[in-house]
Amino acid sequence: MGQSEKDVKLGRFLSLVLRHQPDAAGISLDEHGWADVAALLKGVCRTGRQIDMEDLERIVRENNKQRYSFNEDHTKIRANQGHSLQVDVQLREAKPPQYLYHGTAERFLPEIQARGIMKMNRQHVHLSGDFQTALAVGKRHGKPAVLKVDAGAMAQNGMVFYHSENGVWLCDYVAPAYFSSMEMD
Repeated sequence: MGQSEKDVKLGRFLSLVLRHQPDAAGISLDEHGWADVAALLKGVCRTGRQIDMEDLERIVRENNKQRYSFNEDHTKIRANQGHSLQVDVQLREAKPPQYLYHGTAERFLPEIQARGIMKMNRQHVHLSGDFQTALAVGKRHGKPAVLKVDAGAMAQNGMVFYHSENGVWLCDYVAPAYFSSMEMD
């Protein structure tokens, strides 16, 4: 069952608040990106949106990208990755599979092929473990393009990879020598 339109809209607002602009709900994040759940609920309601603990737990549970995590007693919540704010979400270093994938839009390929895959306004470059996920990411930005990344060679050459709680692979940069464009038939 898909999320309701209300949950999708609330989820987008939560993403904005927990990844980029906590002040949009009048809250703050700690150094690890955690927000106090009670303050978040009050702050979201002050913006004219309706949300309670049951709504929040459902959004976290049903988000198809598994964007958010609660602490053990559900008094704190944070986004798993994708922050433009400087926070330490305590990522665990991990050995990547031989190949990972990066979804983007075709219009960005010339710049990416010249400069590499850069983190831009995020803390890390986001990579997917499979082609289909990368394709879905690329479609969000226009006509999709998928790059196949030789993560195994990067790791062998000293690049550190992290694996977020929701399965996204993260690193600081991917040089052009480590990726190739996949044909989009």
